[in-house]
Amino acid sequence: MNPNEQKLQYPWADFQPEAGRAHVVAEGVKWIRMPLPFALDHINLWLLRDNIDGRDGWTIVDCGISRDEVKALWEQVFENELEGLPVLRVLVTHMHPDHVGLAHWLCERWNADLWMTMTDFMVASLWSSRRGDAGAGPGGQSAVDHFARHGLTDPDAQEQIRQRANYYPNLVPSMPSRYTRILHGDQVRIGGRDWRVIVGYGHAPEHASLFSPDLGVLISGDMVLPRISTNVSVFDYEPDANPLPLYLRSLDRYADLPEDALVLPAHGRPFKGLHERIAQQHDHHRDRLAEVLEACAVQPQSTSDIVPVLFKRKLDLHQLTFAMGEALAHLHALYFEGKLKRAQGADGIVRFSAA
Repeated sequence: MNPNEQKLQYPWADFQPEAGRAHVVAEGVKWIRMPLPFALDHINLWLLRDNIDGRDGWTIVDCGISRDEVKALWEQVFENELEGLPVLRVLVTHMHPDHVGLAHWLCERWNADLWMTMTDFMVASLWSSRRGDAGAGPGGQSAVDHFARHGLTDPDAQEQIRQRANYYPNLVPSMPSRYTRILHGDQVRIGGRDWRVIVGYGHAPEHASLFSPDLGVLISGDMVLPRISTNVSVFDYEPDANPLPLYLRSLDRYADLPEDALVLPAHGRPFKGLHERIAQQHDHHRDRLAEVLEACAVQPQSTSDIVPVLFKRKLDLHQLTFAMGEALAHLHALYFEGKLKRAQGADGIVRFSAA
């Protein structure tokens, strides 16, 4: 456990639910874990006891990726944990594959409605239908060109990225054709309790977290995680994006939540210490921005040059694409603030230097 983690409280210590089973974390709230085929090897999903139009049942929050083994685990959950009741609604925090991948299957399986923000529903619907096209996640030729402009010139890495053109639709093969829109500040009635929608930016187009004042529970999605920092990246589909300030400002939307709120994150363990963790995120990015600025003051730096400044460990290709995106997000934050300037060299690579 790192020093930042030690400042948080973990009510269930190192416990995690067994595959196909759930664990009660609050009244009417159950915790499920599903596997992921990445270095980040799991996602936390949530069952909320519900009643809609007089029907008792459950709302599922987030879905897992579309894989047969995940569907099989869901079937075990349905058998073991629903107490004989149906799924009435599927609520998705955002459009990343581990959160929305099985939304279509779950909604069809239970004849349930999907609830999401509009932007993330539309992006997920578009990307799930764009096999082999540019702009459907961190893969394909468009991604290769984007990363090459920023210094990732290794032919083997480029070929692997090129082969990932169908990364998103392979994990999210389809989306429901309709949905119910949720907006920042909405009160979603679930099981006789109001859950406040808190929308954040920077990690996903329009990420929705949920807070229940009655339970003192925050379902934070990916916006607040206990161990790792939320990925904030610039990718090929929005090459001049400036997401880091958006993310940091979004964290301020949790300022009025109680310090002892139980945070249910998408990855890692449920914890208490929300405001401590948010302060850690502000400190983390302040320090990383200072390191980037210092490196660029010594000599012009490409995004690829900045990756080892921010990430000291060895990265696999999946991690490297997100590390490149995050390094560029830090460079863009400084560039748009006027602290860095950028220029494209004769080799086609963009480099940043002190303004």
